[in-house]
Amino acid sequence: MLDETYQRHKAWMEQTIAIAAEAGAAGEVPVGAIVVDAQDRLIAKAANFRERGHDPTAHAEIMALRQAGQVRRNWNLTGCTLYVTLEPCPMCAGAIALSRISLLVYGADDPKAGAVRSVLNLPDSAASNHRLAVLNGMLEAQCREQLQTWFAERRRSPRPDSAHGS
Repeated sequence: MLDETYQRHKAWMEQTIAIAAEAGAAGEVPVGAIVVDAQDRLIAKAANFRERGHDPTAHAEIMALRQAGQVRRNWNLTGCTLYVTLEPCPMCAGAIALSRISLLVYGADDPKAGAVRSVLNLPDSAASNHRLAVLNGMLEAQCREQLQTWFAERRRSPRPDSAHGS
């Protein structure tokens, strides 16, 4: 049973990594998110959309939670699992708690802005009205490498807007 559960989480995280790769190719920080319901059916998938959407709140997790709420026609996502390639930031961790997601599965820790285990622990803090189960480190090496490679490539090549002094 444990191996079966691991394989299920691994399969969803592999799909999440693929979504993150698409975001990276589009110029976004490569973070992907997937929401599955209690019957293990995909109900939402999203990638970072901050650059393309000119929206500071368009993190992959926020986009996936919004989509899942629309699909379920309910903001309460109890029974659902959220998969994300990078540990959520404070904004996303707060939204995850407010959505009542039952399980968060994420890949790489975020030592700068992680708000689930690394820098802060919002889900277990007194500020959270919902206790969230967390499985961290799922395909961590792949998730971390994806992000590190993307940022290294960005540092090597000039950004299109850099000629304009922005």
